[in-house]
Amino acid sequence: MAELRHSSSLGARATSSPMKRDAAADSSPLIPANDISDDRHSPKDRDRPLCSHFHYVCSFFTDDPRVPLHNSRISIFITLLLILVGLISLFTILHKLNSPYLCKKDGIVLHCPHVKESASLWENPYSSTTSWKPCAERRDAAISELPHENKTNGYIFIHAEGGLNQQRIAICNAVAVAKIMNATLILPVLKQDQIWKDQTKFEDIFDVDHFIDYLKDDVRIVRDIPEWFTDKTELFSSIRRTVKNIPKYAPAQFYIDNVLPRIKEKKIMALKPFVDRLGYDNVPPEINKLRCRVNYHALKFLPDIEQMADLLASRMRNRTGSSNPYIFTLNRALHLRFEKGMVGLSFCDFVGTREEKAVMAEYRKKEWPRRYKNGSHLWQLALQKRKEGRCPLEPGEVAVILRAMGYMKETQIYVASGQVYGGQNRMAPLRNMFPNLVTKEELATKEELDGFRKHVTSLAALDFLVCLKSDVFVMTHGGNFAKLIIGARRYMGHRLKSIKPDKGLMSKSFGDPYMGWAPFVEDVIVTHQTRTGLPEETFPNYDLWENPLTPCMCKA
Repeated sequence: MAELRHSSSLGARATSSPMKRDAAADSSPLIPANDISDDRHSPKDRDRPLCSHFHYVCSFFTDDPRVPLHNSRISIFITLLLILVGLISLFTILHKLNSPYLCKKDGIVLHCPHVKESASLWENPYSSTTSWKPCAERRDAAISELPHENKTNGYIFIHAEGGLNQQRIAICNAVAVAKIMNATLILPVLKQDQIWKDQTKFEDIFDVDHFIDYLKDDVRIVRDIPEWFTDKTELFSSIRRTVKNIPKYAPAQFYIDNVLPRIKEKKIMALKPFVDRLGYDNVPPEINKLRCRVNYHALKFLPDIEQMADLLASRMRNRTGSSNPYIFTLNRALHLRFEKGMVGLSFCDFVGTREEKAVMAEYRKKEWPRRYKNGSHLWQLALQKRKEGRCPLEPGEVAVILRAMGYMKETQIYVASGQVYGGQNRMAPLRNMFPNLVTKEELATKEELDGFRKHVTSLAALDFLVCLKSDVFVMTHGGNFAKLIIGARRYMGHRLKSIKPDKGLMSKSFGDPYMGWAPFVEDVIVTHQTRTGLPEETFPNYDLWENPLTPCMCKA
């Protein structure tokens, strides 16, 4: 037995290395055959081939002193690097999952996040509409710290000039300026329009009670000039009561440094002119949010205007006996801006007879002699403006673009139309390609519209609201009407398509005599895939009215 124990211990010592241990196991009569087989398939032996392929990684987990020190350091470095790459990938994935949908502009190209939904003619992808929500409404539970009327720094009074939409912007800016200077705002006066001779008052269009009440925690607003100020005519005419040196897009600090001292001195001052007299990215964010609060929440049209617009939109959808989507197409030819005055002022060249062009040349020479000069430079100027996309699209051009986008002949189109320059001949191409073309005059009876005809701005308000409710909005030229519509539809959640044609690119396509229909369609579709009112940062590419996202919307 002693010999047997001695022999066994020698065998154990002899098998201290793996190779020798295996050899001993094969020859030892003391170990059964089935035990030998099991030992060969132990986890330790099964792992050996894997580690032989990944020596540096496995060496990190072994205490074998034969592994060189520099190999261990390399193993640690590789392992840490792999962990770092994994963490970065994880954070990147989580960031993409949690990031709101936001398009980024690179030069003139807009890059938008990829979506799985297929493209739709009638609405933007659903995934692009869930990231942002309006947040410019008033806080009902907030405690107002607004001083009493008699304790503000004084009163400001403005004339809101131009058409309805320019007046709307002026009103929003007036509230903001009053807030900046801690002044009391006298209800703005809508100045008589030079072209339409419209003498509409604020209360003829907007709900005054709602306007004052909604902003009661932001700005002190009074309906009329205070009684203690007896010489009211002085406020309209005296230069001593007028601030006239306000630059366009002035920063908030300009009002504090230059206008506020005069208000404190005189107690009541008129600001004029007041068109675009407040900037966007040079004022505090809360002031921009206040402007959105005025535009989207405080400025409500009178109930009868709202009700008539709802009726027109309902009739528009039910024209074929079913609730169909409809397009509103804004062409300056169709919304009070392709009349003779607009065509003349644009100094663009439009299709027409020699007689029409001669009459227009005489009209421009009479109305704008300093710009007209001798007329020799106008042709080159017109070509340059069209190439740069600064000319309004004509009705026929709008029709071709809409068909290229995929809108069929049966599409319902509502046109906000004034007096079209060129009359029915100018409208014929659009009407031929889209026969279901209607205006408010065709949707409503004469008696229904008579109550709104006494104020041109009331008719413009109807067009504004019907366009706002449309499924697709297509602008064909810049201007306050188009900007306010697109901005409001974005503020409502980006779901409704608001198409802004690339007029510069379209002018090149229209002017290419060798371009066929198929490549033209491809150009139109590719170019306008992202020009549909998708979420974008406001500054520096937009003003507040066309894109309110940055100051006035929050992550949903």
